[in-house]
Amino acid sequence: MRLLLTSDTHLPKRAKELPAPLLAELPRADVVVHAGDWVDTATLDLLESRSPRLIGVYGNNDGPELRARLPEVARAELGGLRFGVVHETGPAEGRERRCADRFPDLDVLVFGHSHIPWDTTAPSGLRLLNPGSPTDRRRQPHCTYMTAEVADGRLAEVELHRLPLR
Repeated sequence: MRLLLTSDTHLPKRAKELPAPLLAELPRADVVVHAGDWVDTATLDLLESRSPRLIGVYGNNDGPELRARLPEVARAELGGLRFGVVHETGPAEGRERRCADRFPDLDVLVFGHSHIPWDTTAPSGLRLLNPGSPTDRRRQPHCTYMTAEVADGRLAEVELHRLPLR
């Protein structure tokens, strides 16, 4: 099962559209995960129409229309792994412990908000992934998104994709 992970798209404020490399991944993905801060409903509509399965949450910059359509926290079983998606996890310091305490029933937590790519594992075994942002790199050298494979109850081939500067 191929996953496409993204977050913090902030359309149309930070970019007019999703980058072509990210859009090219959509037909290859079995599941698309968006960890919030969509900003516009058109992006949600686009990903819903092009994804076999979309798992998304709202973020702090998402207004009432998106909050009416998306949860604050989403959970799904994918290929034998228990996934969670949330926008905010707080400061980097202590993140693994906080998230492991908050989500003891998960194997993988996808989050956003910081625009900073993140891939760590808490002592409890919880894998934490932040795909960064494909449209707003902030202080990062590149805009980013992630892909991953789930097979036989294992998360494999987690890859951070760096987008060309625009």
